[in-house]
Amino acid sequence: MAKVNEAAAMEIDDPNANISDQINPKFSINVLQLLKSAQMQHGLRHGDYTRYRRYCTARLRRLYKSLKFTHGRGKYTRKAISESTVTEVRFLHVVLYMAERAWSHAMEKRQLPDGPNARQRIYLIGRLRKAVKWADLFSHLCSVKGDSRTSLEAEAYASYMKGNLLFEQDRNWDTALRNFKSARSVYEELGKYGDVENQVLCRERVEELEPSIRYCLHKIGGSNLQASELLQIGEMEGPASDLFKSKLEAVMAEARSQQAASLTEFHWLGNRFPITNAKTRVAILKAQELEKDLHGPSADSVSAEKRLVTFDKVFTAYHEARSCIRSDLASAGSAENVKDDLNGLDKAVSAVLGQRTIERNQLLVSIAKSKLTRRRDDKNEKVTKPEELVRLYDLLLQNTADLSDLVSSGRDRKPEEVTFAEECELKSLAFRAERCFYLARSYSLAGKRSEAYALYCRACSLAENALQKFQAHTKTDQVMIKELKTLYDECRSYSCIEHATGIIEEVKAPENLSKKISTISLTGADKKVEKYLLEKLDLYEPAISESNVKAVPRIEPFPPAFQSIPRNPIVLDLAYNAIDFPSIENRMKKDKKGFISRLWG
Repeated sequence: MAKVNEAAAMEIDDPNANISDQINPKFSINVLQLLKSAQMQHGLRHGDYTRYRRYCTARLRRLYKSLKFTHGRGKYTRKAISESTVTEVRFLHVVLYMAERAWSHAMEKRQLPDGPNARQRIYLIGRLRKAVKWADLFSHLCSVKGDSRTSLEAEAYASYMKGNLLFEQDRNWDTALRNFKSARSVYEELGKYGDVENQVLCRERVEELEPSIRYCLHKIGGSNLQASELLQIGEMEGPASDLFKSKLEAVMAEARSQQAASLTEFHWLGNRFPITNAKTRVAILKAQELEKDLHGPSADSVSAEKRLVTFDKVFTAYHEARSCIRSDLASAGSAENVKDDLNGLDKAVSAVLGQRTIERNQLLVSIAKSKLTRRRDDKNEKVTKPEELVRLYDLLLQNTADLSDLVSSGRDRKPEEVTFAEECELKSLAFRAERCFYLARSYSLAGKRSEAYALYCRACSLAENALQKFQAHTKTDQVMIKELKTLYDECRSYSCIEHATGIIEEVKAPENLSKKISTISLTGADKKVEKYLLEKLDLYEPAISESNVKAVPRIEPFPPAFQSIPRNPIVLDLAYNAIDFPSIENRMKKDKKGFISRLWG
C-alpha cells in the first residue's frame, strides 16, 4: 500500500507527467449537434439543399478569413490541412464543412425535378466521393487531435458518408450495410450518455439510418420486403433518409414503368378506353396504387392527416395524366377515332378525379365534425364553427353538381352512367340536408330562435325526403342511410329545443325588461363602477382578468375624458357703436387750392 501511495505521489510531483497534453491539446466537438443545428437553421428543415450548400460556402469563407488560412491573393495556391496545421478547433470545422458542402451539393443534384441524367449522376457521385475524402480526413484528424468522444463521432460520420456513396453507386451492398451498421452502433452507444438533447439527436439519427440498413438487407437478399413495406419505411423524415427516398422513388418509378406495359385500357362505368401514351399509363398506375391506401383493408387504421397527404398525391398523379392526354389531343391531328378515344379517356379521368375530390371533402367534414363539440384543451386547438361545415357542404354540393354534369354530357350514355348520375343527385340531397342543419346551428348560436327553428324544420323535411329516396334506390348506401337517420332525429330534437327555448325567452322577456327598467338610475350612484389600475395603485389587485374570462383590461380609460382648463378672457367692446364722438374737422389739414382749381371746384 505504501509503495502504491509513493508511486502516486511521484506521478503527481513529476513535472513531465502532463507535458504531452500541454503540447498537444485535445479538441472537443459535438459533431452531430453542430451539424443538426446548422442543417435545421439553414434550409434542411424544408429540404432546401441549395440554401444549405451556400451556407457551408459562406461558413468556410468566414473560417478561412478568421484563421488567416486563405489560399493566396490573385493566384490560387492550395494549402493542405495536416496534423501539424491543426492548432485550434476551427481547423477541424473547416474539414467538416468541406465534407458537408460536397454532400449537400450531391443531394441538390439528386433532387432535380426529373432526376439527374447520366452526366449529372457522374457529377453527383464525384461530389459524394469528395465528401467521403473530407470525412476520412476529418476522422483521421479527430483521432489525433480530438478527444475520445469526438473521434468516435467523426468515425461514425465517415462511415455514414461511405455508406451514402456505395448506396448511390448501386453496388457493394454488403460494404454499404457494414458502414451503416457501424454508424448506427456508434450512435446507439452515444445515445446512452450525455445530456438529454444529445441523447434525442442520437436516437433520431439511429431511426434515420434504419431505412437504409433495411434496404441494403433487401438488396443483399437477407430481407423479404414487399413494395408496400418499402413505401412505409420511406415515410420517415430526416436528412439522413433523403437519399433513401430518392432511391426508393427511382425504384418505384422503374417498377411502375414495367407494370404500365400491361395497362393498355382504362375501365370506367362499363367503358374501356385505350391508353397509348407510356407517361399516361405510369401516371394512372401511380394513382391507382395510391388509391389502394385509401380504400384498402388497412385504410381505417391510417390517420386523417396521412390520408389527406395521400389524396394530394392522387390528385397530382391524375392531373399529370390529364396533361399528357390533352397534349396527345393537341397532336392528334384529324384522326377522329383517336380523338374520340382520347376525349373519352379525359372524361373518365376527370370523373375519377371528381370522385376523389368528393371523398377528400367528406374526410374534411368528418374531421370538422369531430372538432365541433370539442372544447379547447391545453394545446389551444381550434374548435370548428358551424359556418365552416356550411362552407364544406357548399363545396360538396358544387363537386356533385360538376360531376353529375360531366357524366351526363354526351349523346350515347350507358346504363351505368345514368345510375351514377342518379347517385350524384341523391348525394346532393343528403348534402343539402346536412348544410341546412348546420346553418340552423349557426343561427341558434347567434340567438336567432325563429330562423333556427324554421331551418331545423326545413332540414328535417330534406333529410326525410333524401332518406326515402335512398331506401327506394337499388344500390343502397348503408352508411349514408345511417347518417340520414341520425340527422333526421337530431333535426327533430333540435327543433323542439329551439321551439321551447324561444317560448321561454318570449315569456321571460317582460320580466327581464322590468328588471332592467327597475335598475335604471338617473344619477348613476347605484351603479358599481370598477376602478382603473391607475386609480388603485395602493391596492394589490389584478387589472387583467383570467384567461378563461373575456373582459377588457381596466388599466386607464381611453380615450381620456375632457377636462376644464383656464383660458384667457374674451373682451367684447359692446359700447363702441353707441358713442357719439366730437367732430375734429377743424383740426384736419386743409388743401390749398389755386385760382383755376377754385373756378372748377
